[in-house]
Amino acid sequence: MTRSKHPPVNYDLFDGRDPAPAKGLPLLDNLYQMYDIYNREYFGDRLPRVKISYSRRMLAAGGWFPQEREIKISEKYHALFPDEVYDTLKHEMLHIIHPRHDRPFQRAARRVGASLRATEHPALRRPPNYIYICPSCRAEYPRRKRLRMASCGKCSKGLYDERFKLVLRKSLKKRQSA
Repeated sequence: MTRSKHPPVNYDLFDGRDPAPAKGLPLLDNLYQMYDIYNREYFGDRLPRVKISYSRRMLAAGGWFPQEREIKISEKYHALFPDEVYDTLKHEMLHIIHPRHDRPFQRAARRVGASLRATEHPALRRPPNYIYICPSCRAEYPRRKRLRMASCGKCSKGLYDERFKLVLRKSLKKRQSA
């Protein structure tokens, strides 16, 4: 019988569970329990069973991803605001019924005691890649993505107007070396 040079594989590492969240955040089991409680209390058990996970990448407090039927909770955000985890869960549960932050969403948020907006923090803001300027009023519009057809919201009264088309003033995006 030949002996392997490698230690035996620990298959417990591959049980399909997500890794533990950042220190101080509730375990996923706790989030699922709160989902069930909120579903019963505020939604009459009408919400479907969904996946709940932590995201180490996202900067927003959380998100509802209907294609995956998944609520993601941001570790980075909640490392700064740990007391808001369950509020974020409630907020994202509302998005299952109300995709946009429209009036019905706002009424439902007040009813269940969920916040409408996440707390702002400079560590959660990505710097802009581009700065656009209005040719008329000179207002600046920092943006993460390039704009194709956009006009100044102040000068064009909310509708696209070629006369007030935003002009790229500065690209802050790092050039990729060839």
